[in-house]
Amino acid sequence: MMKIKLTILLLLFITLASAQSRQLSQDAKISVLTIGPGNSLIDAFGHSAFRVKDKTQYFDTVFNYGTFDFDTPNFYLKFAQGKLNYKLATNSYSGFFEFYISQNRTVKEQLLNLTQAQKQGLFDFLLNNAKPENQYYLYDFFYDNCATRIKDVANDALNETIVFNTPQGFNPKTFRQLIHSHVNQNSWGSLGIDVALGSVIDKKATAEEHMFLPKFIYPFFENATFSDSGTALVKQSKVLFKKVDKPTATSFISCPLMVFGIIGFFILWITYRDYKNHKRSQWLDMTLFALTGVTGVLLLLLWFATDHSATANNYNLLWAFPINLLVFGQIIKKSPKPWLVKYLKFLVILFSLLTLHWILGVQVFAIGLLPLFIAIFIRYLYLIRYYSK
Repeated sequence: MMKIKLTILLLLFITLASAQSRQLSQDAKISVLTIGPGNSLIDAFGHSAFRVKDKTQYFDTVFNYGTFDFDTPNFYLKFAQGKLNYKLATNSYSGFFEFYISQNRTVKEQLLNLTQAQKQGLFDFLLNNAKPENQYYLYDFFYDNCATRIKDVANDALNETIVFNTPQGFNPKTFRQLIHSHVNQNSWGSLGIDVALGSVIDKKATAEEHMFLPKFIYPFFENATFSDSGTALVKQSKVLFKKVDKPTATSFISCPLMVFGIIGFFILWITYRDYKNHKRSQWLDMTLFALTGVTGVLLLLLWFATDHSATANNYNLLWAFPINLLVFGQIIKKSPKPWLVKYLKFLVILFSLLTLHWILGVQVFAIGLLPLFIAIFIRYLYLIRYYSK
């Protein structure tokens, strides 16, 4: 019995050792897969992965840096705090490919122009990354994600010999513009992004920083060369599956611009009625101050209480002002303190600054909130007039 156990342990050790030091054959190929955008917000930016195929060894595996574990303790809290780890997962190519076909998403492949030693080096790098103790990394949407990992891993494994040349016709954009190129500005997903992320994403991204999107991994790899030889990084490119164009149902009635347009019109109507009747609808002012104050507190938490790099310097605080919660006690009074008028004038100035920031491009705000901005601004002006009597 002891001999059997020792034999099993020996076989297991040999199997594990061979897996960690697997030698690729001359037929091995390594490629980069680029997946097109999907229909949901989480899929809207596409995906990237490495594929290692060695038909001699019946090996065809995808190394995928874009996975996470829903069973992670305090998953949603860590996600909100920017402390969620993503990991490198390995999948069979056939299953990976069929999954994205089922989602009707374009799949492109770029075969890398590597020597046998370079293939082995990149493969060993991926195998080492796939070990349980190495597979996790702290995700950052702009600077460390499934796409940037493709660029960084390729460069690291190949000893920093890749030069990512700028594609012809390249037009640099801000990070927010790059997001808007994938997500409709008049959508709830875009509205959430534009409110939560600060002015740091309104700066122009460098050419290489554009590669946080899989869409740009493809053209930059297509134009990349090796610094020592000047040869192309990509030997061959092909489309493995082309998305079938299908009509998509869109409802303007439920879009942010329409919804907040109705809300804004309602606020203006109430304000006009108050003006005609020489009164103030207290419940409306309580609602506005409470909502803008709570929103402001949440934005401050995203800025200072999380590790998200993109939530800093958020000028949405010019309309979602947290101090409104502290002033709430004056709003519910029929005869508030005289300083409330000065505070309301200060809020009007903040809205003027918001407009200036928008015009100058310091920060782009959610277009769907424009009717709400106008309505709140006019409401503040009315309150100044009302309390100044």
